[in-house]
Amino acid sequence: MKYDILILGSGPGGYVAAIRAAQLNKKVGVIEKAEIGGICLNWGCIPTKALLKSAQVFNYARHAVDYGVNIEGDIRPDLAAMVQRSRQVADGMSKGVQYLFKKNKIDLIKGTGKVLPGKKMEVTDTEGNTTVYETGNIIIATGARSKEVHSLPQDGKKIIGYRQAMTLKKLPQKMVVVGSGAIGSEFAYFYNSLGVEVTLVEFLPNVVPLEDEEVSKQLARSFKKAKIKIMLNSSVESVDTSGELCQVQIKTKKGMETIEAGIVLSAVGIATNLEGIGLEEAGIKTEMGKVLVDDFYKTNVPGYFAIGDIVHGPALAHMASHEGITCVEKIAGLDVEPINYGNIPACTYTSPEVASVGLSEKAAKEAGYEIKVGKFPFTASGKASANGKKEGFVKVIFDAKYGEWLGCHMIGENVTEMIAEVVVARKLETTGREIIKSIHPHPTMSEAIMEAVADAYGEVIHL
Repeated sequence: MKYDILILGSGPGGYVAAIRAAQLNKKVGVIEKAEIGGICLNWGCIPTKALLKSAQVFNYARHAVDYGVNIEGDIRPDLAAMVQRSRQVADGMSKGVQYLFKKNKIDLIKGTGKVLPGKKMEVTDTEGNTTVYETGNIIIATGARSKEVHSLPQDGKKIIGYRQAMTLKKLPQKMVVVGSGAIGSEFAYFYNSLGVEVTLVEFLPNVVPLEDEEVSKQLARSFKKAKIKIMLNSSVESVDTSGELCQVQIKTKKGMETIEAGIVLSAVGIATNLEGIGLEEAGIKTEMGKVLVDDFYKTNVPGYFAIGDIVHGPALAHMASHEGITCVEKIAGLDVEPINYGNIPACTYTSPEVASVGLSEKAAKEAGYEIKVGKFPFTASGKASANGKKEGFVKVIFDAKYGEWLGCHMIGENVTEMIAEVVVARKLETTGREIIKSIHPHPTMSEAIMEAVADAYGEVIHL
């Protein structure tokens, strides 16, 4: 069967690209060997947020008396029920994508795909039968997996990756989480909330090391308050799994330290899924584990495109989706502008949450900007006080000369729902003065954005 576009992978890059292509009247097929929706819907973004919501509800129940609610009896986490709910949420989302495929007349081709020269795709089903499909264009969206490092050989039992961390049968007494990016920090928060003694090991000087330094330090304070042990400038050198407990050898600035743990979670990053998909045979160039593409995701071979985690840029689900849309719109001949990678929001769903977009204060200074910095703490927010969640702040950075909004960094309750205001404002080249004069509803957490901007311009009211 001849397709206009064949897409290898049904994650948030692949399935969104397919739907947009179908809207543009293209005949589309999507090849997927596993669950529809990819890692994000099945083993990443969605099910982890379901688990984190369970942890949040458990914490609210434990502290209900702080809100004037008396709960009788013992309050205990039920890990099996939390995991079951998480899997049900993921399954529902995956079925939702299948419905969208049917609605948009997108063919789902089950099997393992391989790129062939001449704009062809070979698909091998579970029985070992192969079929070759012809197409006008191929979009490769195979995503990524948990990165394996030699000091942390994952056995799926004592040394695990994020997939096993979502489906543990029972809570360990102690856990070591290696890597404090979004994945590591979220799981550290989740298991700590359920009573596990968590040690978070980070090679760099700060947790969530890609965030603004003030945000990183605030999250570290919050974690320490929750009794998460943090080891910075440290690395796991080896793990002995021969005994009942893992013996984790950690190299610190002060020397070697051994920590016992029932589980070691490796969250040191991701590795792209490029093996065995035919890139070399098709002549498609890669560099450092990434497919080389132009601003519209064309590879060096005409008719072949790549999006998502397998190309250079942030490995984020929303990024992959927008790359997919941009890619198919360009294929369809629309007048498309390249994505501005300087305006991509990043979110970490710990408690408190972290959200950011644009340059950090340090990066802005290093880029040579003369800057205005504003900051508004949630201790001064009426809504935060009413919520009983006063940790954190909103921090904004402006170019003092021209007024460009260079960056925004938030840490606090629900800030992942607030960052979109800043993304849109920066997209529209909004000035600080316009934000100050835009009436924000009271009482809301989002008022802190307006107040932080006002602080940058010396007009803050509630500080």
